[in-house]
Amino acid sequence: MWYGGDGQPDGLCERAVVASNMSFTITDPRQDDNPLVWVNPSFTALTGYPVEDALGRNCRFLQGRNTDPGAVRRIADALREQRPVTEVLLNYRRDGTAFWNEIAISPVFDDWGELVNFVGVQNDVTERVVVEQERRAALTEAEEARAQLRMLAEATTQMTAALGVVDACKRLARSLVPELADLCAVDVLDVPGRGVPRRLAVAARDPADEDRLHELGRLRNYHVGGGSDTGHVLAGDRPVLVPELPERGADRYPEDPAAAAVYDTLRLRSVMVVPVRARGRVLGALTLITQHPYGRRYGPRHLHLATDVAGRAGLAIDNARLYETEHAAAATLQRSLLPEVSGVPGVQVAARYLVGVDGNQVGGDWYDVLDLPDGALGLAIGDVAGHDLRAAAAMGQLRGVLRSYAWDGGPPGSVLDRCDQLVQGLAMATMATAVYARVDPPDADGGRMLRYANAGHPAPLLVEPDGTLVRLDAHSSPMIGAIRPPRSGCRGEGAHRCLPGTLLLLYTDGLTDVVGEDADKRTALLERTLAELPFGAAAEEVVERVLDVCSPQRLRDDVALLAVRLDRRPPVGAE
Repeated sequence: MWYGGDGQPDGLCERAVVASNMSFTITDPRQDDNPLVWVNPSFTALTGYPVEDALGRNCRFLQGRNTDPGAVRRIADALREQRPVTEVLLNYRRDGTAFWNEIAISPVFDDWGELVNFVGVQNDVTERVVVEQERRAALTEAEEARAQLRMLAEATTQMTAALGVVDACKRLARSLVPELADLCAVDVLDVPGRGVPRRLAVAARDPADEDRLHELGRLRNYHVGGGSDTGHVLAGDRPVLVPELPERGADRYPEDPAAAAVYDTLRLRSVMVVPVRARGRVLGALTLITQHPYGRRYGPRHLHLATDVAGRAGLAIDNARLYETEHAAAATLQRSLLPEVSGVPGVQVAARYLVGVDGNQVGGDWYDVLDLPDGALGLAIGDVAGHDLRAAAAMGQLRGVLRSYAWDGGPPGSVLDRCDQLVQGLAMATMATAVYARVDPPDADGGRMLRYANAGHPAPLLVEPDGTLVRLDAHSSPMIGAIRPPRSGCRGEGAHRCLPGTLLLLYTDGLTDVVGEDADKRTALLERTLAELPFGAAAEEVVERVLDVCSPQRLRDDVALLAVRLDRRPPVGAE
């Protein structure tokens, strides 16, 4: 029965509600469990329940297995507090089909303020909710796609910048955590397709888990074709996806208690293992893992993404491996072109050659030490323009030519002039810098006369026994190959008398000319380092100290370094 504003039955109102297309219900909160006491025909049409099956029951019979408990709780709280409430929740018709029901419930009070009924209005909003859910799902999917593209781009950029295999693997692991995984491990084979991989990199959301992940890899002792997911992937099998891992380590590794114990500490939930391939070979395996309680459950979409990442990683790792191999070969070749610094009577000699990291080609830096027939000591250092095999070949030729002219006993300026004439005449090299110094045998007081010529090279440094630092920068001349020298020669010479204990340092510009840094400040650092050396420091100690203090953080150019300590030596012919 429907009641009007005067508390009396209102037939017109009741007929209007009965005829309405909207579902109306009335419950009686004064009865046990607040049952339905009246429903209109639209309720029956909406739910499929006839009047006789609905009356006398609480409306919760429309709820089912996927009805949101939170929405149900909010409705119950509103009824208990006797206030209006509107909620959208999933209900079920009599035939079991689900629909989204927008429910608006209002309390009805009598003239004395006592609660007598609740009036409910139900509206099927399934189409509206489905459209909204599809819109949200599309937005979520689009955002996930954008996030995946960003992650792929970042991972690719990071790996491309790597210069070594280990560096590439570490960059890969760091770029995937936590965007795609809580834990990441990269295992790489020394020989593609066989053997036992090395776990070169791990990354974890919790840094404490990184050591555990290393330990798990050690305990499992993965190998190609072995009885593990990683072993099968390394053998070239399909990627492995385990959406739900066992909660207990004993169930995952029943035959390996130690591994099971580590497994339990990692709280693993879901895992993917995909091959890292390049040029048709399996180089290793990429393992991605999520953790309880918040880690995602991996599915085919995640596996497809992981496979894409591993493919990019394979090319980066293979390129890094090729770089390391060629770089090592280049360094070996470069060093093979340089002399072995053997013992020279009366002097201490130490030399170093460092290969720059930019490119995998040999360079033109070189040095030489000559124990000349007349008892003098010849010292040379230079840098041929370029960083390729032509520069290395030109360096070898120039060094050979200089040795030949120096062996004849010619003065330093003449030696460099003759080298310049021959280099330009035979088109041996484009341009090169060089310093050639001749240290005469000791005189009666043990001192030695040093004569030198410089063709556009950084000035050698000399430290006298009393600690005075001298820059040997007199009579600098153009680079070899820069201008055609006259037949009579044009290079002047500098001279300096060296007492016993004098230290001489020759170096190439890879030590001082560094991109983004002030060359004068780096030269000042080098000079200050030499001046602060302990008195009488051995030549080996000198080069080690100089490189320790003055080497650039990122060695882009090659560095050649030659240190000579002049000891006392009896003059030629003395008893």
